[in-house]
Amino acid sequence: MEERTRAYLRGRFRDHYRTVAPELPPDADEREWGYIPWTTGPGTTMVRHNSLLDLGTLGGFLERERPRHVYFSAGRYRDPGAGTMDAKGWQSADLVFDLDADHLPGVTPETPYADMLARCKEELLDLLDILERDFGFEDMTIVFSGGRGYHVHVRDEDVKGLDREGRREIVDYVRAGDVDFESLVQSETVAGIGLKNPTQKRTLPTSGGWGGRVHAYVNSFVDDLLSMDEADALERLQEFDGIGSGKAKGAYNAATNNRREIDRGNVDVHPAFYQLARILADDVFAAESAAVDEPVTTDTHRLIRLPGSLHGGSGLEVTRIPRDGLDDFDPLRDAVPETFRSHEVTVELSSEAHVSLGGESFRLPAGDVSIPEYVAIFLMVRDRAEKGKE
Repeated sequence: MEERTRAYLRGRFRDHYRTVAPELPPDADEREWGYIPWTTGPGTTMVRHNSLLDLGTLGGFLERERPRHVYFSAGRYRDPGAGTMDAKGWQSADLVFDLDADHLPGVTPETPYADMLARCKEELLDLLDILERDFGFEDMTIVFSGGRGYHVHVRDEDVKGLDREGRREIVDYVRAGDVDFESLVQSETVAGIGLKNPTQKRTLPTSGGWGGRVHAYVNSFVDDLLSMDEADALERLQEFDGIGSGKAKGAYNAATNNRREIDRGNVDVHPAFYQLARILADDVFAAESAAVDEPVTTDTHRLIRLPGSLHGGSGLEVTRIPRDGLDDFDPLRDAVPETFRSHEVTVELSSEAHVSLGGESFRLPAGDVSIPEYVAIFLMVRDRAEKGKE
C-alpha cells in the first residue's frame, strides 16, 4: 500500500469517527482495549494492554488515533491496563462465538464474497437456535464482524465464570463434536405377559438437546414418507447408503405400522428402521451444528472487534444486529458506512475487479476509474487498488 493511499484511509477513518459514536460494551472500564494502527509494511502491529482510562474517551481516542482495527477483551479484570495477563487479575469473561466463512465446509478461496457471507449467516442461525433452545441463553449480542463472518457475545450470568474447559464443552456441543447416535439412544428393559425373557427397547429423547433434535427430524421424515405412495417411499429410502430394497421394505412397514411408537421415541421398531434413524441423525448433526472457531470461545482473555468500529480489511462497519432484524440484514448493504456513500473518488486498479457492494455490482477495468467511495475503500484496504491522483 502506497503512503498516499494509507494517508487517505487514515483521514477518512478519522472523518467517520467524528460523526459516529460506537457504543461501549458493558463494564467497559474492566476490559482490556487494543487496536491496530495504519503501519507501513506488510505486517501489522497490535497495540494492547490498554484500559479505557489509558485511551481517554472512546470517541476522542478513535478520532485521534484513526485505528485500522479496534478491539476490546471478552475478559473483565481488576487492572485491565497491566502489562501481563497474570497482573491484570482476571475476574470473568463473556462467552464469545466467532463464525468465519473461511472455516466453513464448502467455502473455498474462490467462493464469491457475497456467497461466503450468505453461507456464514446460515451457520449463524444454526448457532443461535442452539444457544436459545438448548442452553436458554437470553443476554446475547449479535454482530457482523465487518469481514468474513459474525460474532455472538453471550453475557448471561451463568457463563461469565466458566473456565476454558467449561467453554470447550459448550463448543463441542455446538459443533456436535462429541455426540453420535448411539450416545443419544436410551435402552430400557421391556417385560410383558407371555415373554419368557425381557427385551431391550431403544428410544430417543423426545425433547431437548441433540436427542430431541434427531427425534424431531426422524418424525418429520416419517411423516413425509407416509405421505407418499409406497413405490415412491421405497425409492426414497433406497437413496440412503446401505439401504437396499429389503431394508427399505422393512423400514417402510415399520414406519407404517408403528407410527405412534416412533412418535414416542422408539427407534427399535425394526432393525432397518434403527439403521435409518442412525443415518438421519448424522444428517441432523451436519445440518444443525455450527462450525464456530474453538480458540475464540475457549480463550477467556480474547480480544474481539468493537461493534460500531470500522474493519480495516473491508472498510465496512462492525455492525450490531437486532435479533428480530437478522433475517433482513444484508452485510454488503447494511454495513456500508454512510460516511463513504456521498461521493466518488478515483483509484488506480492494477487488474480488473468485480465487486458487489451497497446493493450494486461493479465490473471495473484495470487503470484509473472513478467509483463510489465505499467501493474504492473496499478495494484499497484489500490492496487491490491505490488512491488515484485527483
